[in-house]
Amino acid sequence: MQYTEKGIENVSKEQIIIVFEEDRNRSVAYCNGEQVGACEIGISENVWTITHTGVRSEYGGRGIAKKLVLCVIEAARAKKAKLVPLCSYADKLMTGKEEFRDVLY
Repeated sequence: MQYTEKGIENVSKEQIIIVFEEDRNRSVAYCNGEQVGACEIGISENVWTITHTGVRSEYGGRGIAKKLVLCVIEAARAKKAKLVPLCSYADKLMTGKEEFRDVLY
């Protein structure tokens, strides 16, 4: 699954693509084929725990981490899974927000 709504962004003539890699339990940001960030999840039945979100420092401040978490949220909704935002970034992004209430565990 490729997150397409906001997942492709031009950054200094470089293309950032966000992809959900179900077999590796994560969403990943690639720039010209090189991994620049990831949002990792643990899966236990229909509950996914977001354990870590990180972006290489030289790509920081561009909204990539948010797009990584949104990609996981989109995948969880598609699979009818619930999310536990253990990662501090995902927790801050999701907790208390109406638009994520349907997917929070």
